[in-house]
Amino acid sequence: MARIRATGTDLPVEVEAETIDDVRDALASGADIVLLDNMSIDQLREAVAITDGRVKLEASGGVSLETVRAIAETGVDFVSVGALTHSAPALDISMEVT
Repeated sequence: MARIRATGTDLPVEVEAETIDDVRDALASGADIVLLDNMSIDQLREAVAITDGRVKLEASGGVSLETVRAIAETGVDFVSVGALTHSAPALDISMEVT
């Protein structure tokens, strides 16, 4: 994280975490946002408790209409829904420049 900050950027840095240990590492490194990837509801709650508002938390993976309420109720700041883009139909277009 120090190398990123040394570039002089003031953009927020988001780190992906797959485990609670990853969350602790991201917090210690100075991340601004932690993406909680495919974590259970209990793990999401634990991540919220560990970070205690010091970083923004984004839940991702396993999000559906059936799970979104329980995910939101854990206290995370954002919920990402990949299905919006994974299932979107592709449009085949081309552009010719002469």
